Amino acid sequence: MLIKKEKISTFAKTLIKLKIMNYINKIFLTLILGFVCVNISAQSNIAHINTTELVGAMPEMNDAKAELEKLAKTYETDIQTMASELQSKVKQYDSEAASQSEEENAKRLQEVQGMEQSIRQYQAQAQQELQKKEFDLLKPITEKAQEAINQVAADLGFDYVLDSTQGQGLIVASGKDLMEEVKKKLNF
Repeated sequence: MLIKKEKISTFAKTLIKLKIMNYINKIFLTLILGFVCVNISAQSNIAHINTTELVGAMPEMNDAKAELEKLAKTYETDIQTMASELQSKVKQYDSEAASQSEEENAKRLQEVQGMEQSIRQYQAQAQQELQKKEFDLLKPITEKAQEAINQVAADLGFDYVLDSTQGQGLIVASGKDLMEEVKKKLNF
């Protein structure tokens, strides 16, 4: 029994020493991280800008919006025309259904279903083309904004620029706001 108690007590002492060492390591790591964070924030300049607001205010956005709206209106008109044709055909077939054979009514039903399918496909295709066009139009605008942000940040000596657009994760935006400088760089 004495041997077992000594082994247990040695094990308990070792376990206690490990817990103490682990606690000391945590404190040491916390102190190092705190020192690094203070050191980084003391050496770094941080600014912020609302990129959504910036891009939305750029003059090029008005042209892009107008082009997208024009394209969307074209698709909408096409879809409405197709839907009107479908409604006319359905009305006609409904009124003539009693005087037609079952075989003819089945063909007409397939025709109407095919027209509905075509409209759905056209809508999906139009949506994809609108998204692609939007991407193609916005890409050069956002790239231009990014280049201006990078240049202004470099000119003013900022190491970090955070996006202060709502929902981007920035909670406090009390640092330097680069909006006016970037607008000047973009000449608006």
